[in-house]
Amino acid sequence: MGRSRARDVNVCGVTAAIAVIDGKWKTALLWLLESGPQRPGELRRRLPGLSEKVLTQALREMETDGLVHREVHDVLPLKTEYSLTAIGRELSEALGPLADWGHRRLEKLAGSRPAS
Repeated sequence: MGRSRARDVNVCGVTAAIAVIDGKWKTALLWLLESGPQRPGELRRRLPGLSEKVLTQALREMETDGLVHREVHDVLPLKTEYSLTAIGRELSEALGPLADWGHRRLEKLAGSRPAS
């Protein structure tokens, strides 16, 4: 899905919402940031397989979309923290029922598999 759909007023609301969480890592980042501000290194440690480049790109896009706030503390070495904005928290809460649905679906799939 193209990044332009995140700001296109002529698309379905669900499409606009999915555009801002599109990608492999953004929903996981939202989930981690629900617990409070975190530094990029902490986020990378908690998400094995996430490269620094991809983390930086995802956080920049999320910041552009208004989901996260980036705060740089004026200390040496520089300390950067990311936290959810009000709209980021709102999106995270809205995704809760979708996550519940996903878990129920996975449980049904696991229950419908024949025993080996």
